[in-house]
Amino acid sequence: MSWKIKVPATTANIGAGFDSIGIALNLYLTLTIEESNEWEFIPKSDHLKSLPRDQSNIIYQMAKKTAERHQISDLPACHVELESDIPLARGLGSSATAIVAGIELANQLADLKLSSEEKVLLATEVEGHPDNVAPAVMGGCVVGHFDQTLDMIQIPIDNLVFVTMIPDFELKTREARSILPQQFTHGESVKASSVANVSVAAICQQNWSLLGKMFKKDSFHQPYRKTLIPYYDEIEEKLANQVYGIYLSGAGPTMIALASQKQVNQYLQQWEENFPDLKWLTLEAVNQGAFIIKN
Repeated sequence: MSWKIKVPATTANIGAGFDSIGIALNLYLTLTIEESNEWEFIPKSDHLKSLPRDQSNIIYQMAKKTAERHQISDLPACHVELESDIPLARGLGSSATAIVAGIELANQLADLKLSSEEKVLLATEVEGHPDNVAPAVMGGCVVGHFDQTLDMIQIPIDNLVFVTMIPDFELKTREARSILPQQFTHGESVKASSVANVSVAAICQQNWSLLGKMFKKDSFHQPYRKTLIPYYDEIEEKLANQVYGIYLSGAGPTMIALASQKQVNQYLQQWEENFPDLKWLTLEAVNQGAFIIKN
């Protein structure tokens, strides 16, 4: 008998919500699991072919860590097939989905009965911040703070299109972090945090025009990271009056425009023609995080 774990992709930072805000999107990492005599991970999607197939796989490592945290030394071996429509190293939470999948794998195999909060805490301890892992577990938009303890709020997201523009190159988080300033003055910190505060309020009220306005005022990361993406400014200028706003997803290089369905229907073909080198996806938020399908 086989069963599945499905974990949604995530978009993080959402402008000034640096390392603290993320939203689950309708792309998925899917694990199909059967009991076996030994552990093996079989990639079924082309872009996963280079991932380890043995116990060095990050999903197994996370499952093992989760089990050991709960005094369980052995998990029953499984044959795991991996499928994903989430591109790697593009700022859509691919590593976070693997971490969350590993936690859920252990949770099911060892019948740990972990709460969502326990899953997010364990994943955050590994990632260092909750922006990607929290919505992957809980769905919707999650605003979180982590400093030994974890505090977070989930906000459902509806009636919004995430126009996702994916360049044909990877941008590692380490590289994207190295370009950021190490310090802000007190005045700069006040200004940056006020933008983040208004951004959270805009999300809570689903005031997407205001949130888009705040994207342009972010000073935590976007002004620095967009220099790593050759056509960011051009795209922002071309789409300026046709969408609510544009931001870098996670560390990039993926860019996302928030738009209404009406705006997408009117302009998507034009956008695709103007920037044919980008992969264009129209995504939506999902208010359910990782879940199980049992046959």
